[in-house]
Amino acid sequence: MTAQDETEVAALDAATAERELKRLAEILQRANIAYHTDDAPDLSDAEFDRLRARNLEIEARFPHLKRADSPSAQVGAAPAAGFRKIRHQKRMLSLANAFSDEDVREFVQGIRRFLNIRDTEETAFTAEPKIDGLSLSLRYEAGQLRYAATRGDGETGEDVTANACTVDDIPQQLKNAPEILEVRGEIYMAHADFRALNEKQGARGEKTFANPRNAAAGSLRQLDAEITRTRPLRFFAYAWGEISAPLATTQTDAVARLSQLGFQTNPLFRRCRTIEEMLASYAEIAAQRATLGYDIDGVVYKLDDLALQDRLGLRSTTPRWAIAHKFPAERAWTVLEGIDIQVGRTGALSPVARLTPVTVGGVVVSNATLHNEDYIAGRDSRGQPIREGRDIRVGDRVEVYRAGDVIPKIRDVDLARRASDAEPYVFPETCPECDSPAIREPGDSVRRCTGGMICPAQAVERLKHFVSRAAFDIDGLGAKQIEAFWRDGWVSAPHEIFTLRERFGPGQPRQLRNRDGWGEKSAQNLFDAIEDKRRIPLARLIFALGIRHVGETSAAMLAAHYGDWESFRAAMRAAADPESAAYAELISIDGVGPVMARSLVAGFAAEAEEIDTLAAMLEIQPAEARESDSPIAGQTLVFTGTLERMTRAEAKARAEALGAKVAGSVSARTDLLIAGPGAGSKAKKAAELGVKVIDEEDWLALIGAA
Repeated sequence: MTAQDETEVAALDAATAERELKRLAEILQRANIAYHTDDAPDLSDAEFDRLRARNLEIEARFPHLKRADSPSAQVGAAPAAGFRKIRHQKRMLSLANAFSDEDVREFVQGIRRFLNIRDTEETAFTAEPKIDGLSLSLRYEAGQLRYAATRGDGETGEDVTANACTVDDIPQQLKNAPEILEVRGEIYMAHADFRALNEKQGARGEKTFANPRNAAAGSLRQLDAEITRTRPLRFFAYAWGEISAPLATTQTDAVARLSQLGFQTNPLFRRCRTIEEMLASYAEIAAQRATLGYDIDGVVYKLDDLALQDRLGLRSTTPRWAIAHKFPAERAWTVLEGIDIQVGRTGALSPVARLTPVTVGGVVVSNATLHNEDYIAGRDSRGQPIREGRDIRVGDRVEVYRAGDVIPKIRDVDLARRASDAEPYVFPETCPECDSPAIREPGDSVRRCTGGMICPAQAVERLKHFVSRAAFDIDGLGAKQIEAFWRDGWVSAPHEIFTLRERFGPGQPRQLRNRDGWGEKSAQNLFDAIEDKRRIPLARLIFALGIRHVGETSAAMLAAHYGDWESFRAAMRAAADPESAAYAELISIDGVGPVMARSLVAGFAAEAEEIDTLAAMLEIQPAEARESDSPIAGQTLVFTGTLERMTRAEAKARAEALGAKVAGSVSARTDLLIAGPGAGSKAKKAAELGVKVIDEEDWLALIGAA
């Protein structure tokens, strides 16, 4: 997070913080889907990391405002259509990030504090390049490759077994391996192979790829494995998932074992005994970055002792024992030729910079995000100067930076090169698509079109969202098809998608099969795909409705709370009365604040007829309840007094990993109090309320860790 971000976050009040968390959730959710599901990133790695860090900092200051759809609780995005889905036996996680030497030092010291390691004790870590590719999990049973799966959303990935079998670096048989072994690593493409592939694609008049990461992801996710066979994919192994017997007792020896089993491991892997050695490895790898022949975007540090890794455990989406030390963003200077305004699904007016093409980090870029009107004007959302107050004008020479393979950001402007007749940019106050007033509400950093569904941009974007991967995900009905159908008046509302066959199928005057680009087979396939999606999980439907402030995670949370469509629908209608029990219940849900609640109520009221018409055409599956065999799953626990066998942080992490909730105070909802020496008022209150109290030894026995 930048110094400017730190200053802004420190000055936030609760109301502004809540709005900012909502904004960050929307931006980062879209970025996750674009990167992990669509292989078409629209936010730079550096900008994604900065916004995620800003989100975490705000949550740390205002923990009670943490949203159910918080980006800090998300990994990747939903798996794509076209592949069988595979549920990972052990979740595939992402990594927390470090951006400075000080961040690395704090990471190490935090681990030592968590585990209560004395200053005199050595704590070894490993360091290795962070490959910029596609995460893959390979499951072997009795030495045979059973399946290969992408990370997906961390819980469920795509079955790409046939494609993985075409990669030379992936053995299909192992000798002397554990009975069950999930090997995890990264699919990537070398620079030379990437250039050769693009030359071949161009010569054939076929699609070329923007960078090696996209080429690797697109190649592995081909529905035809024979296409994948022709692509020069490689694989580095660096971790494991489910395993029937340990590979070793340390990360170092376990990676060496993977190498012995026949997997390629990175030759720059190092064991580091001190923080200084970790930072030296970072400097060594950074110095070789340009000559490695493949893309990396940082260095990953992991605690070497696997027993200590187990004690540290996991956060919701990241392990506590690993971190990615990211490389600085790459920069270049170019000319800002123009500023375009794009209108999104919720009416947000987003400025996009059109640039004289420039090469940044080996990639030619011609556009960049400008965020909002404040950013262009050189101020933050509170009116304080950024870039020392320098605004951005058409014709300026601007500094562009990127740290990944996506749309970059304008960092600064060279006032010495500004033309004398350059005019300040005037942000539009009417929508460029429908001429409706574009209003900026108090406290909001974004100006929004008020045209609603009469705005063609909003209407089309709403429909695109409805059929997106995380929503209805209809094969053959993507953004281009939606634009064409909307333009010709075939689909103007979501429910009309489910009437396409009866309106434009066989026997009708106008038929889909007679449109340009469509034939009898492709039309039939689309109609069948639409029919397949009439049966949809409740959470996907809630997300597909496109209600502002409701992302994938919050949709899943709402589905889990209400259980089925009728209960959810009735609750949203009843909650229109802010004095009702239904509204009180809605805002009492963890992660649902007044802003989301009002948005849900307003969304259902405004689209009542469309929502009811759509729902009548669907078979809506109720939410599934997850089961756990943990004796404390679903219980609310409180720790008090001094714990002697583990730190309070470790005890809390262990309880949450087993499905329990840990509260800070005792109440009638508390199921269990774990009391160590020095327990005081909490133990007294537990006794008054009849809450069961146990000591640390009983606690360890209860969770099987005695």
